[in-house]
Amino acid sequence: MTSHMTRRQFVGRLTAASLLLSAGLPRLASAAGLSLDDIKKAGVLRIGCEATYPPFTFREGGVLTGYDVDLANAFCKTLGVKPEFVDTVWAGVIPALYAKKFDLVMSGLSYTAEREKKVAFSIPYVEASQAMLIRAADQSSITGMPRMNGKILGLKTGSPGQTLEPKLDAALKAAGGTGFAQVKDFDDHPAAYMALSQGRVDGVLNTLPTLGLAMKTSPGKFAIVKGIGADNWAGLAARPDDTALIAYLDQQLRMFRHDGTLDALQEKWFGLSMALPDAVPALS
Repeated sequence: MTSHMTRRQFVGRLTAASLLLSAGLPRLASAAGLSLDDIKKAGVLRIGCEATYPPFTFREGGVLTGYDVDLANAFCKTLGVKPEFVDTVWAGVIPALYAKKFDLVMSGLSYTAEREKKVAFSIPYVEASQAMLIRAADQSSITGMPRMNGKILGLKTGSPGQTLEPKLDAALKAAGGTGFAQVKDFDDHPAAYMALSQGRVDGVLNTLPTLGLAMKTSPGKFAIVKGIGADNWAGLAARPDDTALIAYLDQQLRMFRHDGTLDALQEKWFGLSMALPDAVPALS
């Protein structure tokens, strides 16, 4: 199949270049960093996002909507300001943060060791682990990755799932299995989901939130198998000196977890709620 480079594929190919660029940028924040009073005086909190990334941030009828939009409205309301989303090329999101085009990054920015060196992360606000979509009729037979021996796996070209697949296949064989019968690549995830519904593949890898959206939009058609690869999460990210903003966001996220706001938003946008750790993961 012909590969079309999406914004998420673009970031995968240019991550190294972006990190090198951001490493060379000066820290433009003052020593004290951005204060909550600064944000209140401005009346807005500028948020960098990828506005074509459902269900996090996307346009519906010309209006920006999604999980991140609802969550930002909630914590900005408490602060007494309005969120202002800035659509940006995802590969350059960290350099743009340093350049003060916005003060916060959302859109499911997952934790990596390199990113943790460049930004100040909040505690997790969404899970970003890989999971596998299967047909609902196969729930009793495909209960985990070991049950994919001899079956066909579907992947999006350039996705994290494609990077993970060789390790999964090797693990199946190391455990005495035959590995995948075949791996089929698709230009996008919807095409892979269609192949799954048609019986041309037996499972499709993607992140848990986006698979939750597939489940939500096609009720009764699919099921999700978790525990595929290592656990991962995503946080909100600010410049390293903006510690007051991150402390405020951590406080808000803990409050929203306690009062059910976060669960309600996850059910609304992903069709499931997530168990999130209470600290930024330590990555090496």
